[in-house]
Amino acid sequence: MVHFHYRALQTDGTLAEGQVEAPGRQDVFNQILARGWQPIRISELTHPAAPQRPWLRLPWRNGKVTFKELEHFTRLLSSLLASGIPLSRSLALLYREAGNPTTAEQWKAIHDRVIDGTTLADSMAQFPDIFPRVYIAMVQAGETGGFLDLVLNQIAEFQSRDRDLRSRLMAALIYPSVLLVLAISVLIFLLVFFIPRFQSMFKSFGAELPLITRAIVGTSGLIRDWGPFVVVLVAVLAYFLRQWLSTERGIRVRESMFLRLPIIGPLMARFAMARFCRMLGTLLAAGVPLIQGLNVARKSIPNRILADAVADGIERVKKGDRLSGSFLNCSQLFSNAVLEMISVAEETGRLDKELIRIAETTEQELERQLRSAVALAEPLMLFFIAGFIGTIFIGMVIPIFTIQDYIK
Repeated sequence: MVHFHYRALQTDGTLAEGQVEAPGRQDVFNQILARGWQPIRISELTHPAAPQRPWLRLPWRNGKVTFKELEHFTRLLSSLLASGIPLSRSLALLYREAGNPTTAEQWKAIHDRVIDGTTLADSMAQFPDIFPRVYIAMVQAGETGGFLDLVLNQIAEFQSRDRDLRSRLMAALIYPSVLLVLAISVLIFLLVFFIPRFQSMFKSFGAELPLITRAIVGTSGLIRDWGPFVVVLVAVLAYFLRQWLSTERGIRVRESMFLRLPIIGPLMARFAMARFCRMLGTLLAAGVPLIQGLNVARKSIPNRILADAVADGIERVKKGDRLSGSFLNCSQLFSNAVLEMISVAEETGRLDKELIRIAETTEQELERQLRSAVALAEPLMLFFIAGFIGTIFIGMVIPIFTIQDYIK
């Protein structure tokens, strides 16, 4: 049994405050409702003793909720809600069955906020390190439209595809990454220890080194003389650059630069368009008004530059313009073909179905492109590594072939 402090509004409008002992917050909530009062706040007075921390902290147990745990939470919560179990009870089951004490503490905090009357989306927004902005926007859409279980299931599918993509990408980059580390290690050894002796040998013969060899020798001297200072300078610059990129202006500059990249920019824009169309189509199919659906769907766009462009289009819709005509200035997000399909869907009254179809078609095409990109990553990296090592090898071997002429 746990002691709780409560504040509630009585039937006559006065405020009641007191303490009660109960097994959990839900029991206190039910007791207050049984009296005919309206709960305002329920807080726990006594907390269970904190679990003893292990003397050895494993690197994958760093006190944060892992990506796998978040996916499990999302999928299980979706299944519980689809089975008809109330949200508060579902959250209680999740935090009680969590294997990691830190994870259980986070889920319990969300449960407590929901019991106090906070929406699930607002409760998750208190933990931005766990729940991304897109995640919270989709949960808010589910709560707005009354289909939270379906939205959570979609989020779980997104997370599963994301994890699968990360796994394939990491598997494809392991081998070239190992080669890159070995190549850098060998290069540092050659530049610091071997090439200085190589240079002194050719000086004794009075030989003039080729241009490529002189460049390697100059790099060797630079690393030996200024290497530690360069490392410190780069570390300091990287730290301040990271701090600046975390600011509002830095984030916008970074996202704007990503959008200008030749291949990555269009992929990011199409991904954001697919997510926006799926979100808006799902909301409209659930009966959510267009303006409200647009405002919620805009939050699902991860790039702020694109989100601002959509915000301008939403203002035109509020003035009475059609949806397809309002997004004409968002050419980076919506192509002419997509706008034409949206225009036809508006005329035929099938906007929700057409938006979902556009999202599904775009996601399938993006998945094929990502598979091709992952497949090309390994040979491209191997090609650049081979060219890098080959250049160093040639620069060292050419003078060796000419040493015989200087000896004669």
